[in-house]
Amino acid sequence: MTNQPARAVGDGQLFIDGKFGPSDSGKTVEDINPATELPICQVAWGGESDLDRAVQSARRAFDVGPWPTMPGKERAGVLYRIADGIEAAAEDLALRETLDVGKPITFTRGFDVRAAAEIFRYYAGMVEQLEGAARPAGARSLQYTRREPLGVVGAITPFNFPLNLAVNKIAPALAAGNTVVHKPAEQTPLTALKLAEIMAEAGLPEGVHNVVTGDGATVGAAFSVHPGIDKISFTGSTATGKRLIAAAAGTLKRVTVELGGKGANLIFDDADLEAAVQSAFQAAFFNTGQFCMSGSRLLVHRSVHDEVVDRLAAVAESVPIGDPLDEATVLGPLAHRAQLDKVIEYVGIGLAEGAELRSGGSTGHEGPGFYHQPTIFTGVTPEMRVAQEEIFGPILTVLPFDTDEEAVEIANGTPYGLASGLHTQNIRRAHNVAAQLQSGIVWVNTWAQFENSTSFGGYKSSGYGRELGPEGIEEYLQYKTVYINVD
Repeated sequence: MTNQPARAVGDGQLFIDGKFGPSDSGKTVEDINPATELPICQVAWGGESDLDRAVQSARRAFDVGPWPTMPGKERAGVLYRIADGIEAAAEDLALRETLDVGKPITFTRGFDVRAAAEIFRYYAGMVEQLEGAARPAGARSLQYTRREPLGVVGAITPFNFPLNLAVNKIAPALAAGNTVVHKPAEQTPLTALKLAEIMAEAGLPEGVHNVVTGDGATVGAAFSVHPGIDKISFTGSTATGKRLIAAAAGTLKRVTVELGGKGANLIFDDADLEAAVQSAFQAAFFNTGQFCMSGSRLLVHRSVHDEVVDRLAAVAESVPIGDPLDEATVLGPLAHRAQLDKVIEYVGIGLAEGAELRSGGSTGHEGPGFYHQPTIFTGVTPEMRVAQEEIFGPILTVLPFDTDEEAVEIANGTPYGLASGLHTQNIRRAHNVAAQLQSGIVWVNTWAQFENSTSFGGYKSSGYGRELGPEGIEEYLQYKTVYINVD
């Protein structure tokens, strides 16, 4: 185990009104490396008064400017420079993400950091396209529409993709002309703080972007009731999202929420089984299963069920698990102790419900770190808790089906609807089944493929609102009609 808990990572402070500083209480907490269980650094622990300072800063920056009224070309230029800064700090950001989350360094370099820069560039390119429209009026009148920013946006992000999910919110919010207060997950704040530094160096005016670290129960809850916040964009659990929505109703905030998932991945009897198995493994175990869009339910046609399970178990039992700073590692630890405890609990629940443990089932690791083996359950029925509830860890349930109709019924038979997928070589089946699956994104013969130009989001209890694509920036805009009578 490589022990580099604090390499190039200093202590973290709040970022408010263009400056780093301590919390009002002066309290700090240890940020823990999930691979070693050793502290990486100390991070400021913010409270409600710190959030209030950050909101006041963002409010001034919006009401006084210059960000919302800055010419589009200039605002886009700042966003392009942020993208350049992310690329220049790529190794630092990748290291921080790996130390904080336990995600393998090859993934943080190859996906998280690269995607963050690309998203800023994508929305920078949209700034000058935020057009209004002239509408027919009387002969001596004119009416037109304006697309305007909402104001102060509160962005609350989870621990599994700290950099990427933050940028999904911050980049379009800034492109639309809003100002932002960001609360990263308390377990994984390090890339949020580095990003704040990069954004300031790129010329983002003071107060436009603020970061308050702290716990969700205190700081996160205060977002929903703060009168100075106009919009909340939240990614996290369904239970927390429901509480946030209810609390935000008191001030009529706009809210978008990307919540939990229990993705169904369907393998039909005509699928390319080798490709389908590799895709199913990635769908279930990417980021050690800490992915709201994971394919944590694998539905397999009964005629190929046993072959698929055998192949999948062989992959799971051979995958390199270990130090996320080792470039050979494919699966690292879970992000924090509570998540490991939850996975262990659900292994017990599955066994108690009568599911059969086909592979994994234990930590499989001696020494420190929040590791757990990729675990596969067979003999699962649709009503079992392990097939209904989001676990957010490396547990895959496998369920057989006999007909297309049965597969769709099982796939849609949970409260969630974030992502789903299917494997078939029949194009007619692909279109028909995709149309019937109740989820915001459906992958065919692949999983977790994203483009900045296409959006994602939830159906049902997986939330509402969209991120990425042109739909993503619309979440941060409002429309105004101007009617001019020249009589």
